[in-house]
Amino acid sequence: MAGHAGSAVKVSVFVGTSLDGFIARVDGALDFLPPGGGEPHGYEEFMATVDALVIGRKTYETVLAFDAWPYGAKPVCVLSTHLLAPAPAGAAIERMSGPPVEIVSRLAGRGIRHVYVDGGITIQGFLRAGLVQRLVITRVPVLIGSGIPLFGAVPHDIALRHVATRTYASGLVQSEYEVVTQPDPGR
Repeated sequence: MAGHAGSAVKVSVFVGTSLDGFIARVDGALDFLPPGGGEPHGYEEFMATVDALVIGRKTYETVLAFDAWPYGAKPVCVLSTHLLAPAPAGAAIERMSGPPVEIVSRLAGRGIRHVYVDGGITIQGFLRAGLVQRLVITRVPVLIGSGIPLFGAVPHDIALRHVATRTYASGLVQSEYEVVTQPDPGR
């Protein structure tokens, strides 16, 4: 959004969760998600608008185990203070570390305008920093009981404006929100 956080970078989340709010099992497994992402639910269209991705190391390692690298040649910043496993052929991987506002500032300096943030800890950190403008959450009709939650503790309420909810034949329910109030960046 114009003027937000001193940059014109839009930060979005596009994520699948179990109905009980988990983005992965405790061990990081995603086996409860529909194979291949299930029926088309806007992911390809969303990805076409994305300039770069920011993901955590654990998400990166999970994605490395997929049959194919899902992000093509799009730049992917992996947040880690440790060395990363080798990137697959054709993948544009860069290791970064630092607070979310610094990451976004660095990407803005490169002309990046739309960032897709993924991974539980990464999403939570960017939300707490007040950097996320859009959330697209696709709920899969399954309860898994425990796992890595999509959301964590926040310093105060983060108000959202409902944009749309779509349902799909397979039972996927996708809701899109805009973030209305941002946390105080000084916290």
